[in-house]
Amino acid sequence: MELILWRHAEAEDGYPDEERALTAKGQEQAKRMAAWLKERMPKDTQILVSPAKRAQQTASALELPFTTLEELAPGGSPQTLLKLANWDLSKGSYLVVGHQPTLGIAAAIAMTHKVQYWCVKKGAIWWIASRVRAEEEQALIRAILSPDLL
Repeated sequence: MELILWRHAEAEDGYPDEERALTAKGQEQAKRMAAWLKERMPKDTQILVSPAKRAQQTASALELPFTTLEELAPGGSPQTLLKLANWDLSKGSYLVVGHQPTLGIAAAIAMTHKVQYWCVKKGAIWWIASRVRAEEEQALIRAILSPDLL
């Protein structure tokens, strides 16, 4: 199982929250991370995206089809995110474009089975994999990458 959590890139301040667009810096962050991801993520990766404008714009930088899910909107449940990405089934590859604190908490649950507040920076990805070794399920961090490092 491959799970890539991608926080939307830098967005403008404003209201309503769901209509906030990416800044020029955010658009560049999304393009750089999208180029890195396209070279590395499995070809069969399913892409799930929040309906918020900034998440839609971030995902669009991939230039690949994606599915928009209301459950991934700001304030969504980390447990629901993990269920939508089939994390407990240990198969498949998913990229989820969403928001804090949902992404950070989902990463913590995937890695430790505990609800903790972990911070995913704007535009960054956390790539987590799961596997079974010696009849024990393990979670691995494959990459944590911020767009300013690209």
